[in-house]
Amino acid sequence: MESGAGRSRRIAVAFWLTLINNPKKTAILISIFLAGPAVYVLRYNISTQETPAVAKVKAVRPLTPAVAKVTAVHQVFQNKTTPTTPVSNRQHINCSHQQLSPEERRLLDSIAWTKTPHVPVPVSLSTTSDPAHSTFTILLVRAGGQWHVGDELEALIQICDFQGRPKQFGGDFLVARLHDQTLGAGVAGRVVDHLNGYYTAVFPLLWEGQAQVEVTLVHPSEAITVLRRLNMEHPDRVEYKSVFRSGSVSETMVCNICLPQNQPLCNYTDLHTGEPWFCYKPRNLNCETRISHYKGRVSQNLMDKEETLFESGVNMKVSIRASGPDKVTVLPKEQGQPEVKSSTVKPEPAGYYYQGAWRALGGATVHQFNDASAISQCLTDKVVHMYGDSTMRQWFEHLSRVLPDLKVINLHSSTQCGPFMAVDTARNILVKFHCHAPPIRSYTVSSIKLGYVSNELNWLVGGSNTVVVFSIWAHFGTYPVEVYIRRLQSIRRAVQRLLDRAPETLVVIRTGNLKALTLDVALSNSDWYSLQRDKVLRDMFKGLKNVHLVDAWDMVLAHHLPHDLHPPPPIIKNMIDVLLSYICPPKNG
Repeated sequence: MESGAGRSRRIAVAFWLTLINNPKKTAILISIFLAGPAVYVLRYNISTQETPAVAKVKAVRPLTPAVAKVTAVHQVFQNKTTPTTPVSNRQHINCSHQQLSPEERRLLDSIAWTKTPHVPVPVSLSTTSDPAHSTFTILLVRAGGQWHVGDELEALIQICDFQGRPKQFGGDFLVARLHDQTLGAGVAGRVVDHLNGYYTAVFPLLWEGQAQVEVTLVHPSEAITVLRRLNMEHPDRVEYKSVFRSGSVSETMVCNICLPQNQPLCNYTDLHTGEPWFCYKPRNLNCETRISHYKGRVSQNLMDKEETLFESGVNMKVSIRASGPDKVTVLPKEQGQPEVKSSTVKPEPAGYYYQGAWRALGGATVHQFNDASAISQCLTDKVVHMYGDSTMRQWFEHLSRVLPDLKVINLHSSTQCGPFMAVDTARNILVKFHCHAPPIRSYTVSSIKLGYVSNELNWLVGGSNTVVVFSIWAHFGTYPVEVYIRRLQSIRRAVQRLLDRAPETLVVIRTGNLKALTLDVALSNSDWYSLQRDKVLRDMFKGLKNVHLVDAWDMVLAHHLPHDLHPPPPIIKNMIDVLLSYICPPKNG
């Protein structure tokens, strides 16, 4: 049997096999990791663009971050048979890389959107969806039109074009909410596409008093066609760059998950997760001299007049008017009175607001942490690890702002990516934040500080005093959904390993949310892109014990404040209340 010292040793072997006689210059990197009784083989086939994959032999043991660091190799790839193609004439860039697994096929099927129409160019708005000509009608199903708490309300939506003609097909992206601002009440509705120009929005009636229906056209179906095309043909439309430097010599190169192979590439694919990342190789420097990462220019890649499909106040994020009353009066629940339920769909919101406070439905009771002492008491003796994008950084900033004794330590880090750390030594509280690895649209950040969430999780011991919180969604909009699926699969595996070794660890995931849309934002981070990824995330982590969601999507949609990538303080306060209620469940919850 191998000794403890032997098991702790890791041997890494990496070598290249280049088939010289192959006209495609196939280059295969094979890394063999000997980790105790387990052997790991990582392969990467450049000519076929096969995604790096880790094949495990003999025993089950995760590849540790230490092994990944020891075996990290930056290599240069060059395919001399690939012609230089101008961007304007370039066709589809394959970002998916590998054959779909059964789970990936299932996930893609689960988020499949209604077929949307072909959009001829130049675009004419006359036959496209027009919120000004569209209407909704509250459907009355009980004699006398009375509504009671516990009923479900339906609104029928009819979409018409700019000439006032009813649309004959579906595919529009609509959202709906029921609210009463006087009561500080609101709940998200569920919209069903009937594929014929009609939609139904369904809402649960959860409070007594007034309840007003609001329906919004986020994107017409024709805009969805454009958004789909952009992700198929231009996944690299958000440009990333890295600076390479050695002494006084520096060069700046373009980087991305997927790049046209018309010049040599530096491969920064993570050897543990298999997550791909490439930069064009500098002319005069080695790949090892990369020192930074930042977002470059953003290209629209639109065809003639396609921008008219993304006009704020015209056909993007515009309310649809009611053809009759837009509100109902909800009476108290009556004993023996049968509830009116929708036959279309079960609404199933995550919760609702009442008097400005979020109340969860079907989950843990949400406690209101209204002062610093209550928050500090909950977090005493806790280590909170936050990972992700700026929507997670916003939580770190909120806690460090509302807790006077939680002191932020100056680590001289990037203002966007961190890492950040805050401590309350008296209560033994430690809160940390680190942004996720590329793609990340940040100002300049040191490339060595970019860590994959799954690798970070592999370093954690875990336990009852450990809380892991992450949010990863806002920077993946420009890529095919498969790219996001594979990032989440890597994180899920790391979460499962963490919970296997430390089952009492608490994991909380913040979902994506709706945001204010301009033309540029819509083309790179549309709510439609976010919705697709939100559905994938929920499915991916469904059923994992001790893994919980903070439903940012419903919490933003149900609130009366405007949509924002970084929601305003009242919404963030409610999100933090949900997080803290998972950490410190109310005794009656």
